[in-house]
Amino acid sequence: MNRAPTLGEIVRAYKALSARLIRQAGTTDFAWQRNYYEHIIRDEQSLNRIRQYILDNPARWEFDRENPAAINPEPEDAWRL
Repeated sequence: MNRAPTLGEIVRAYKALSARLIRQAGTTDFAWQRNYYEHIIRDEQSLNRIRQYILDNPARWEFDRENPAAINPEPEDAWRL
C-alpha cells in the first residue's frame, strides 16, 4: 500500500538535499543541528510567538547550547514561554 511520507521523512529529505547543495556550493563544513521541533499552532498568540522566535533566533547563536563557542549557553527550551 502506498502511503504519504511522515513529517519526519520530509524534514530528513529536506535537510539531506539542502546540506548536499550547500556543501557543493562551497560551505564544506555545513551541518544541520540534530532533530527538529514541531508544534501545532493553535491560535494567533502562538503564531506570533513563533514568528518572533524566528526573527530573534539568529542573534541568539552566541548563547545557543549547541554552539561550541558559546560562553554562557542558555538552558534548554528557554525560549518557550
